[in-house]
Amino acid sequence: MSPVATAEPTNEVLALRAWVDGRTVFLELHDGRIFGFPAERFRRLRAASDQQLKGVALELGGAALRWEEIDEDLTVRGVVAGRFELPPSALATK
Repeated sequence: MSPVATAEPTNEVLALRAWVDGRTVFLELHDGRIFGFPAERFRRLRAASDQQLKGVALELGGAALRWEEIDEDLTVRGVVAGRFELPPSALATK
C-alpha cells in the first residue's frame, strides 16, 4: 500500500487586502474573515496622522503590513493573534 500524501497544515495567516476606516485598521484574510484593530495599540500608528495611517500596504504576499511614511511594519499573524505593542488602556489615555 502506498502512503497517502497530505498537505502540511499551515499556521500562516495572510491578508488579501488592508484598509483604514477612522483610526481602525482592517484586514480581509485569505479565509474570508474580516479583522480590525485600533491603530492606537501601536506607538507609531498612534502618532500617525489620519492620512499617514491610510498609507498601509500589504507586503510579503499578504503576511505583513507596511506604512512607508512612518517606517512601521507589522505581521498579519501577530495582529490577528493579538500581539499589540500597547495595552487596551492606551486607548483611553490618548
